[in-house]
Amino acid sequence: MKTIVICAGGPEQEIVSNDFLLSFSDAFFIGTDHGTMYLLNRGIVPDMAVGDFDSITNEEWQEISERVPHIERYSPEKNETDTELAIIKALSLEPTTIYLTGVTGGRLDHYEANLHTVYRLQLAYPQLHIKIVNRSNELQFLLPGEHTMVQDDHYKYMSFFAFKGPVENMTLRGVLYETTNEVIEVGTSRFTSNEISDGIASISFTAGICLMIRSKDD
Repeated sequence: MKTIVICAGGPEQEIVSNDFLLSFSDAFFIGTDHGTMYLLNRGIVPDMAVGDFDSITNEEWQEISERVPHIERYSPEKNETDTELAIIKALSLEPTTIYLTGVTGGRLDHYEANLHTVYRLQLAYPQLHIKIVNRSNELQFLLPGEHTMVQDDHYKYMSFFAFKGPVENMTLRGVLYETTNEVIEVGTSRFTSNEISDGIASISFTAGICLMIRSKDD
């Protein structure tokens, strides 16, 4: 199994486009709480549904029960968020990439919880790509080393932020604004809105955790 797509129950306008969701030929879909209905309403029957399902109606629960082949329902009184439970389940399937959508917009505490969950799990599983996506953005944590990014017309801009501590010796090649052994300090906006210029970009740094955001204009 290569790719897992998790759809959570955030504001529906934040869900990534159908073109993106349907671009995978063999993706494993997991619906989280009301995100399960978002997938069903888009013509995608998730392989699994996970959560406490406290945000859906009785009629919606009936539909989920009838259509989704595997459901894991939890008590609302639990330590993990529904999205975290879905990610943990996804990790047990040993994917190479996990996409999360429906986790931005709406309540900021939910967004922060999801972002920090992704941060923690990315550190624990450095070989795995975990990405948060919505209609206009793709967020991903980068660990020290060298990374290659392919130009994507859907996400024209690339921005880099230090997460937790400074990012050291940041070197960017194949972008509009190249850098060599720079430091990204926590709180700076200097590394915002770069662009890939040569088809493929190279990103390397030696220390720190970098939050990369690829975006497009609405």
